Amino acid sequence: MAKYLFPAIFDAGEDGSDGYTITFPDLPGCISEGENVEDAMSMAKDALEGFLYGMEEDGDNIPSPSAPNDIEVPATGFVVMISAWTDIVRDEMENKAVKKTLTVPKWLAEAAEKEGVNFSQLLQFALRERLGMNKRSS
Repeated sequence: MAKYLFPAIFDAGEDGSDGYTITFPDLPGCISEGENVEDAMSMAKDALEGFLYGMEEDGDNIPSPSAPNDIEVPATGFVVMISAWTDIVRDEMENKAVKKTLTVPKWLAEAAEKEGVNFSQLLQFALRERLGMNKRSS
């Protein structure tokens, strides 16, 4: 599994509003925000996983993470190490359902509905059989 651990800066800002802006010093452009610490932690993980997944897919070089002590942190911020598993994101993306519109004769649709046929499941089964795929290919 591709597992990463990167430092994130959580900055509350100086305007007195709730919430945090999250940046990753080693990954310019990887930015998120959260309404509170719990939300910010979740958003940081999502942002990091998605960003690194995109870098892997594009063949980009993923930098080594900085040591937390080497990061300059604003007075209203703090550093948290965030973990990311891109294999989980990859699996979710590969198994993401896509909607396909199809047409069948009315009489056939009615007969199938009367029998409780799950059209999506049947189409997936038929496609796998037609393509010779017993299992999902990786």
